[in-house]
Amino acid sequence: MSGASISLAVTLDAAEVARRLANPARLPAGNTAPAGKASAVLVPVVLHPVPTLLLTLRAAALSSHAGQVAFPGGRMDPGETPEQTALREAAEEIGLDPRLPRVTGRLPELVTGTGYHITPVLALLEPPLNLTPAPDEVELAFEYELASLLDPALPETRTAIWKGERRSFAVWPHARHYIWGATAAIMHSLAALLRDGS
Repeated sequence: MSGASISLAVTLDAAEVARRLANPARLPAGNTAPAGKASAVLVPVVLHPVPTLLLTLRAAALSSHAGQVAFPGGRMDPGETPEQTALREAAEEIGLDPRLPRVTGRLPELVTGTGYHITPVLALLEPPLNLTPAPDEVELAFEYELASLLDPALPETRTAIWKGERRSFAVWPHARHYIWGATAAIMHSLAALLRDGS
C-alpha cells in the first residue's frame, strides 16, 4: 500500500467513515435500466477503530458464482424492497441480525454479465459481530480493511479472454482471496464515496 493511502487511512476513524457514508445518494445513479433479474446485496461497513468491509466467500458447491468473493445478497422476492432483500439474505447467509445494520442508503445499481440487476444497500455495523455462516451458501465471512479503498492506485486492472474477446476488469488485492466482478465494482463505488470528503 502506498504511503499516501496510509496517511489518508489514519484520518478515517469510525466516526469519519460514518460521516462520509451517511449520504450515498451523492454518487451518480449508475445503471438503473429495468433489465436483468432484480437482486440486492448488503454492503456492511464495520465501524471498528480501523473500519472494515464485511465480505463472504461463497461455498464451492453452489451452482453459480461458486468460490467467489461476494456481499451477502440474492434475488428479490415479489413485493420486497432492496433493503428488505439485503437484510433477509444477510440473515440467511451469515446469521446477521437484521436489526443491527444501520442502513444509510443505496450505492449505484449495476447489471452483471450474468443477467442480475443488483441494488447495493449500504449499511453501518457496530462491532463486535456474532456471525454464523450457512455452510451450504457461505464458506466464510471475512473483513477487508477499508483503508485499501482510499489508495488511489487501486483497484488493479487485469485482462483476460472471455467469450473470445480480451476484457479488462478491476481486482481489489487481498492476501488470500480474488476480489473482482460485481463485488469489485461495488467496492469501487464505495471507494468514490469514501474518497470524497464532502
